[in-house]
Amino acid sequence: MEQKVCIFTGARPNFVKVSPIIHAIENTDGISYQLIYAGGKDDPTLEPSLFADLQMPEPDVYLGVECENLNELTGRVMAAFEQWLESHPVDTVIVVDDLASTMAAAIVTKKRGLRLAHLVAGTRSFDISMPKEINRLVIDGLSDLLFTAGIGSSSIATREGAEMHKIYMVGNILMDTLRQNSRRWQRPACLDGIADGRYLVFTVNRRALLSDTDKLQQMLAAIAEVAGDIPVIAPLRGHAYEVVSIFNCHCIATPHSQRENATLSKREFSILNSLSYLEFGYLTSHAMGVITDSGNIAEEATFNHVPCITLNSYTEHMETVKLGTNELVGEDVGRLRDAMTRLVAGEWKTGSLPDRWDGRTAERIVQTLLKPET
Repeated sequence: MEQKVCIFTGARPNFVKVSPIIHAIENTDGISYQLIYAGGKDDPTLEPSLFADLQMPEPDVYLGVECENLNELTGRVMAAFEQWLESHPVDTVIVVDDLASTMAAAIVTKKRGLRLAHLVAGTRSFDISMPKEINRLVIDGLSDLLFTAGIGSSSIATREGAEMHKIYMVGNILMDTLRQNSRRWQRPACLDGIADGRYLVFTVNRRALLSDTDKLQQMLAAIAEVAGDIPVIAPLRGHAYEVVSIFNCHCIATPHSQRENATLSKREFSILNSLSYLEFGYLTSHAMGVITDSGNIAEEATFNHVPCITLNSYTEHMETVKLGTNELVGEDVGRLRDAMTRLVAGEWKTGSLPDRWDGRTAERIVQTLLKPET
């Protein structure tokens, strides 16, 4: 009997993670899928080339839920997803990461008595004040299958009471996507006249950091000053683009600089609208280094053996720090400056790939889904 799988996605990064699973299902007998997206077809974060870049079909269903209030979003997704499930037979629902929409889908799945699988389970910040941390706890607690990226995440799930037979250390699904597309990267136009390995990439998206304008100005100025003549390319989305663009046109005070003021000039920071997936993949994989607050980008940097400075005090995947090329500096301008200095000087540590970050995660997931339920 064919296994019917529903893959539920709530935001653009989810598609990057589920595309290898879709490819694996399409190449395996006895299993089929439908792809659901919580948002609308006109979602501006879904660039026109995204699905073609990932070589995957568009969602079968767009639930069309779009609102800022997380509690309202949760309720609306629950109602819309339950209505869809009432008319579509499903054996297993796969949810991804830690969004409010992900939690909503997980709750509905279990209320209907269906098998729930959580992709990237066991990740924690241990900060219960973060809405995503609450989402993670709820989703993992409900899940029948916890697909973890590494030993650390599996250990967390075990400590929190998950039964061992529910935990599967399948590896990091992002590595599958990188392996599948690394030969298809497209060199973006922003690199015209710039040699590979002779530029830095900067991204920021965390709301707390974007709202702390004094701290952000100091960090941007430190990056620009240490970079010197090395171009810093910043592909940004939405609010982040607006905030950093404003700083890019003004004089920024740099407390630790010998200059009274450090000017963040357009020569130093090249701010551009977000790139396509294939262009961004080229940009980050050929960079001298990456400065970011994104865990996904830090994981990809470890795979690409590119130095990475993360503007967070924690990471959900400590493998990127212990084994990989990642280093956490938080929002400490002094630590950022020191890390930048070592990066530019070519004194960064050499990283290695964590266990099972081998590009075969999707295969392991699909084979687990096909196992008889116990």
